Amino acid sequence: MIRSMTAYAGGERVTPWGTLGCELRSVNHRFLEVGTRLPEELRALEPQLRERIAARLSRGKLDLVMRLRAPEAAANLQVDEALLGQLGRLAHRLTSDFPNLQVSFTELLQLPGVTRGEATDAAALQAEALALLDQVLEGFVEAREREGGKLSAAISERVDGIERIAIEVRTLIPAIRDGQRAKLAARLADLPHPVDSGRAEQELVLWLQKLDVDEELDRLGSHIVEIRRVLKQREPVGRRLDFLLQEFNREANTLGSKSVDSRTSNAAVELKVLIDQIREQVQNIE
Repeated sequence: MIRSMTAYAGGERVTPWGTLGCELRSVNHRFLEVGTRLPEELRALEPQLRERIAARLSRGKLDLVMRLRAPEAAANLQVDEALLGQLGRLAHRLTSDFPNLQVSFTELLQLPGVTRGEATDAAALQAEALALLDQVLEGFVEAREREGGKLSAAISERVDGIERIAIEVRTLIPAIRDGQRAKLAARLADLPHPVDSGRAEQELVLWLQKLDVDEELDRLGSHIVEIRRVLKQREPVGRRLDFLLQEFNREANTLGSKSVDSRTSNAAVELKVLIDQIREQVQNIE
């Protein structure tokens, strides 16, 4: 199943050192780009967090946010009075120099290192964070796959439309050839001097060969088979779909340039509309 690059997932985990929260959100991007916002206690874990994400995802611009909320009942809360005193004196000097600057006691208490709760077991907290990320990643991948299923259905609907147009054009070709043959015959009949019938037939054959679109329709059919196959794969297929759309567009352009009939010209336009609609969907596929 294909995956969308747009998704969101989040979760929480209660630890002895507070409630650990994790959020993952992403939008489409050509490559995998991960931005992080982590509490001070987990900054050393950033490389491992990135590795775990890269092991599950290949494309998208992701934001990973982790928070550690202290327990509400912090009876064993300790205050570093020396540090608080230093910060208080610094705040007093700054407010003397900058009267508009207001620093509250609560804000000082929230600064890193001023208060301490239960001693944090760094290794245990990191293990909890990794376990939480794995949990959130699972939901995140599932969300991507759900959205990918919707994209796949939308693309398949338009591929069906392309197939119908290709079949319709193929059924029109014999009548268009006969019509071109009749037009050329009428023009030759109107000439003041007779034209050698063998030479006229040869010119007609060459002319019709230039207008022949059987190969383009055959290739279009092959691309339809391939895109349906790709949509069933589980690995990332966004780049493969990008390439196939270039091939689809090439055949549609050639069909339009060879057209001598309004029906095939309109068909080429309809093909390009459907191809553009598929491209919009593919831009969001991993």
